Amino acid sequence: MLIIAGALTGLYLLLRGMQIMKSGLEKMSREKMRRVLSNLTSTPAAASITGTILTMLAQSSTAISVLTIGFINAGLLSLDQAVGIILGANVGTCVTVQVISFDLFKLALPAVAVGATLRVIGQNRTAGQLGQSLFGFGLVFCGLWLMATALAPLKEAPWLREILLTLHGSPLRAVLAGTLVTALLHSSAAATGIVMLLSEQQLVSLPTALALVLGNNVGTCVTAVLASLGGSRAGKQVAAAHVLLNLLGAILFLPFIQPLSTLVAFTADNLPRQVANAHTFFNITSSLAVLPVVHFFTRLVKLFVPDLRS
Repeated sequence: MLIIAGALTGLYLLLRGMQIMKSGLEKMSREKMRRVLSNLTSTPAAASITGTILTMLAQSSTAISVLTIGFINAGLLSLDQAVGIILGANVGTCVTVQVISFDLFKLALPAVAVGATLRVIGQNRTAGQLGQSLFGFGLVFCGLWLMATALAPLKEAPWLREILLTLHGSPLRAVLAGTLVTALLHSSAAATGIVMLLSEQQLVSLPTALALVLGNNVGTCVTAVLASLGGSRAGKQVAAAHVLLNLLGAILFLPFIQPLSTLVAFTADNLPRQVANAHTFFNITSSLAVLPVVHFFTRLVKLFVPDLRS
């Protein structure tokens, strides 16, 4: 019971920290987002760069995807521009995962203390919003530390090894598990952080971790799909583009999990960093593959979600 309580508390702190950090960064950059989305999306390439920068600022590809759906519902973006932003958001989210992969646990409590102080002093000004982001940053690493501490004794638990062994034997099952977990958490970065934690505790192998990350990429589309319901047909097309991008990426990489594991093993000397590097490689490769053929890709999307006939 103590292990379960510790793991659940850590998970809560992780998700709550991600939410608080995202909220603070969004407040700091909301007006900038609006200006940039309106002015710097003239081509798919420009839109992609814009999506990358905004996701790095907001630390949430989901927030940028939902915002993009809102803009296209309002008729402020074309589908090509919106898809470009989604491609960039997939790249920008790698920054969050890379940050989580570093051993920054010692900074957790100081970040919480400094963040809380700035939040109280700064209120709703920029300093307060920065403090909110720092507070959330600290909570993320507090949550990861607590989960790591709670899960450590489970390395010897036969039942957990049995469950994880079923994933080890089937990359497809691991992809489905990653999709489900991310859909429930509504955060691919948080889900990938948990995968890195499992790999650090030697509860999953690198190939299984990579398959879980592919599933995380697919599961993150759920929020965008939900946000598109009740909106315009163009908004539904953006959500479909998000799903298609990550689903095709997962299908493309899944058969090559073993050689990719061998490749990323050379990129770092510990499993969490290797998982983060694989996540970055997956997302950048998928986005770069689609960017030159955005117009063809949008036509493919419209086969699944056709324009309304007048």
